[in-house]
Amino acid sequence: MPGVTTSPLQNRVGQIFIPVRDMAAAAAWYGALLGLPPGAPTHEDRIYDLPAVGDVRVALDAHHPGFTADGPPRFFWWADDLTAVRDHLRALGVEVVGDVTDIGSVAFLQFRDPDGNLLMACERRG
Repeated sequence: MPGVTTSPLQNRVGQIFIPVRDMAAAAAWYGALLGLPPGAPTHEDRIYDLPAVGDVRVALDAHHPGFTADGPPRFFWWADDLTAVRDHLRALGVEVVGDVTDIGSVAFLQFRDPDGNLLMACERRG
């Protein structure tokens, strides 16, 4: 694509969709994870928009219950203290994958939701 200088697409993410199988269970789990009040799904109980700070939205999506949860994390949440995040995850009984990994500019911690989706928290370093 040499020479391309404009695009009708904005270089800005609008929403991230996390596939889930059981919307009620997933909404409760993500609510506990993020400390959010309970809310109601929309779109025939197949979409739940997690309240978020900033422009990027996160939605739980139950439209494709036969999905596979393989692959790397597709996004991460910022955190100020990964030790506190790890302790919070363990208190909730969340499967933590590995330990805090420091790669210089950031450190990260990976974990799984009840549907097996690999999630990640990152802390700025350095």
